[in-house]
Amino acid sequence: MKISVQKLAGLSRKERKDLKILTLFTSVYCVAHHSLPRRPLANLPESLQPLQRYHCCDECRDFLLYAIDRRLRCPLPEKPSCKHCQIHCYRPGHREKVREIMRYSGRALIRKGRLDLLWHYLF
Repeated sequence: MKISVQKLAGLSRKERKDLKILTLFTSVYCVAHHSLPRRPLANLPESLQPLQRYHCCDECRDFLLYAIDRRLRCPLPEKPSCKHCQIHCYRPGHREKVREIMRYSGRALIRKGRLDLLWHYLF
């Protein structure tokens, strides 16, 4: 999957944080649910290089690249969190997958002491 390079140049701090959280959550979900070999995310554009430290199986990597691309193509000038958005960017199967990932990983990370994510989880 090819990521929209045009949008990468103007990523705001909030957008980079959203992509980092999405990648972290997908990685946590993958470790708990898949026993397939995991590899670091590779071939990412330069502005997304920090995301390479997260490891996912091929299935989760494909989903994550799709989700990053959808996030970058959001037509709204001020992107709300997906659960509050009126426009749904994901295909129906992917929409359920991202809900499952967020639900599982948010709870798991909060139980492990990541209280900074509580704000993201609740709002």
